[in-house]
Amino acid sequence: MTDQADLAAVLHCPRCMRAGLSLQRAGWICVGCNAGYPVLGEVPWLFAEPQSMLAQWRARLQFLVMSIEREVRTLRAELAGALGESARQRLELLAVAHEDHARRLTQLLLPLNLASTHSVYETHLALRTRLPSEQGLTNYYVNLHRDWAWGAAENDASVALIRSVAQHHHSWGGTLVLGAGSGRLAYDLHMQCAPRLTVAVDFNPLLLFVARDVTRGAPVELYEFPIAPRRLADHAILRTLSAPQPVRPGFHIVAADVLRAPFAPEAFDTVVTPWLIDIVSEDFARLAARVNALLRPGGCWVNFGSLAFTQGERALRLSFEETLDVVSRAGFAQPAIEEQSIPYMCSPASRHARKETVVAWCARKEGPAQALAAEGTLPEWLVLSDRPVPQLEYFRVQAVATRIHAYLTALIDGRRSIRDMARMLVEQRLMSAEDAEPAVRRFLIRMSEDSRKDGM
Repeated sequence: MTDQADLAAVLHCPRCMRAGLSLQRAGWICVGCNAGYPVLGEVPWLFAEPQSMLAQWRARLQFLVMSIEREVRTLRAELAGALGESARQRLELLAVAHEDHARRLTQLLLPLNLASTHSVYETHLALRTRLPSEQGLTNYYVNLHRDWAWGAAENDASVALIRSVAQHHHSWGGTLVLGAGSGRLAYDLHMQCAPRLTVAVDFNPLLLFVARDVTRGAPVELYEFPIAPRRLADHAILRTLSAPQPVRPGFHIVAADVLRAPFAPEAFDTVVTPWLIDIVSEDFARLAARVNALLRPGGCWVNFGSLAFTQGERALRLSFEETLDVVSRAGFAQPAIEEQSIPYMCSPASRHARKETVVAWCARKEGPAQALAAEGTLPEWLVLSDRPVPQLEYFRVQAVATRIHAYLTALIDGRRSIRDMARMLVEQRLMSAEDAEPAVRRFLIRMSEDSRKDGM
């Protein structure tokens, strides 16, 4: 059986969630509903709405490039002023590096076809895409350098801890790594634990395209911009990202949503969730049930990373004990658990580094979890473009707020004061006289703060 046939054997249509996929010349095709999924840069693009997701990432890339260009213009403008020699060297280094950085990112992400996008910077500010909203192309950019440049101590400690906690898991068989990022842990597990098949899944194309290249033995050069540079020259460093050796056969990279994972039920012997369970926008109990559904009877869930639940309702920000209780109630045997303090993001060029106490467990599936609905954490009308959008109360409130926002923005003409604008809001019966002036001031403060955050 070929590598592609091994992958096809575990794939499932992310749209209909009922049938498998077949690789054709045009990409992966659902054998049930006939939905099609392209292959971008040799990476299967297995989202329920692949073209919509492509458009979102393309827009984010354009916004990123425009933001870098604005940063370069700001640096060049500052260079025109009176500066000391060291400051001039630092700003020149950053300006040149950012210019080259934008070119390298655009080249690496050519499969997104940036040339087909023609939006302006202001449009992207108004219509920020949702992936979720806090995730962008460069959210985990430093992980690229940790994984493939200077992070040997952290990488080695991570895989050693996982191998220790999973020492009685004798057959990794088919292994799925959910939220694989730039792929170093998936690579190390594939090389050291000898699974027959490893599928590394993430939704960020920058991380995935770097993983694709380096795991094949092709070095990638990208800039590191340390948080707290040690020396002037450390403000922008062109790093070579590379793997110790090309990955052995059976390793696959897939772009997909981990909360609507495109895999058949009970397709894997091992599911690994590295630094994932506390950051996804889903109740942990539901995520645990998803992991269970992907595992064959007797398969193992290997988790690794933080347990710093900070999202969602307070009741869902679980303690360590609550987390383990959910695992047990999700159809798993009592897990083997280890905690250890390991290096975390210790770049040699940065003064910003720390140790992190991580938790690893290996839990064997004993039985099924509670049945899941087919949809992911988002409702069907958000995932699938042909579903009607309901008339929710939130949308009505937001529509009114947006009209007021647009009206206030239009009032800014260089002549009107806060008091003038407040008076017009009262005249339009949009707000009471006592509330209008403070509200306009808050609105302008927020716009001013947002402009500084966006580098405007």
